[in-house]
Amino acid sequence: MKIAYTPSFLRSLKKLPDELQEEAIEKIELLSSVKNHESLKVHKLKAELSGRYSFSVNYKTRIVFRLLGKPPQALLLAIGDHDIYK
Repeated sequence: MKIAYTPSFLRSLKKLPDELQEEAIEKIELLSSVKNHESLKVHKLKAELSGRYSFSVNYKTRIVFRLLGKPPQALLLAIGDHDIYK
């Protein structure tokens, strides 16, 4: 799966500590590999975030994304703790 990034996602990623940035990049690489993304526990979001998906970087940090087009491309929208759902 191809991965695209919004400018706001990239800004948020750069603000994270180096170790967390590295961990996030590893998880994004897993998402791009269809056979490995199941371990990320990707799930659909509901209510105001309907049409978007999320996966965990670690216990605290999440990435929100949308699937676009065929074949699907993941557009990464936001990264952060559970407050990104608000």
